[in-house]
Amino acid sequence: MSEDQVTDVPPNHLSIDPNSPFYSEEALLRDVGIRFNGVEKTNVHEYDVAEGWVRVEVPTAKDRRGNPMVIKLSGTVEPYFRSET
Repeated sequence: MSEDQVTDVPPNHLSIDPNSPFYSEEALLRDVGIRFNGVEKTNVHEYDVAEGWVRVEVPTAKDRRGNPMVIKLSGTVEPYFRSET
């Protein structure tokens, strides 16, 4: 498999939290989109394709540190790059 083919596929596990081991600034700069159970999601904080889950933000709830609360949903996760760069 060539290097171009590898870079055209989003990571199987990605987080937007810089403290997470699954954070990838390179992938996030390419604007990763997520389809969850066939529906476009824009509030995904983390996903895992192999395990079939996403963590999404609950817009009205904050934790005790003021961070947005997230919930884990199970289903079909389809990441893709929105930009062709």
